[in-house]
Amino acid sequence: MRRSSVETRRLAHAIAVAALVVCLPAAFASDSSAQSSRTPPAPGLVFAFELRVTVGTPVMVGQVSRGQRRIVSILGGTFEGPTIKGKVVPGGADWQIIRADGFSELDTRYTLETEKGQLIYVQNAGMRHAAPAVMEKLLKGETVDPKLVYFRTIPTFETAAPDLQWLTRAVFIGTGERYPTEVVIRFWRVE
Repeated sequence: MRRSSVETRRLAHAIAVAALVVCLPAAFASDSSAQSSRTPPAPGLVFAFELRVTVGTPVMVGQVSRGQRRIVSILGGTFEGPTIKGKVVPGGADWQIIRADGFSELDTRYTLETEKGQLIYVQNAGMRHAAPAVMEKLLKGETVDPKLVYFRTIPTFETAAPDLQWLTRAVFIGTGERYPTEVVIRFWRVE
């Protein structure tokens, strides 16, 4: 039996559609599984500097809507990295909210002064938490193993110094350690 050209085209079209229906899901499945198995590389971190801050005894403001408000004065300190070094200017503070479970919201503001006399304003938001027993000791001013505490910050820097603009043009993260009279934070630039 001879088919017309219209019927032949319809048959070819039907076969092509059937082939697509059968083949496309498999093609998409293999492509999407290949894509999901390829995780893009994480951005790198470059060490910027370490900050060692001497802190005062916390001042307890009291219970506020979000938790216990306390203020920790910054008395001084030092900082040093591969391309920067100086001191922490006394007078800043960390305005903290301590939730009932010990989770600490940190809002720290202070000034750094380089060896060349350049000033850097720092606003450092962060969080600190650990198991309840560890947080209880930490908040009482006792020494705890820093490895037991999640202490991370997100600083922003402001400076008028032309050679320090790299601080204002990148995202940084900080990893912190709290001791009875000192806080140590290491800042890393996100690549």
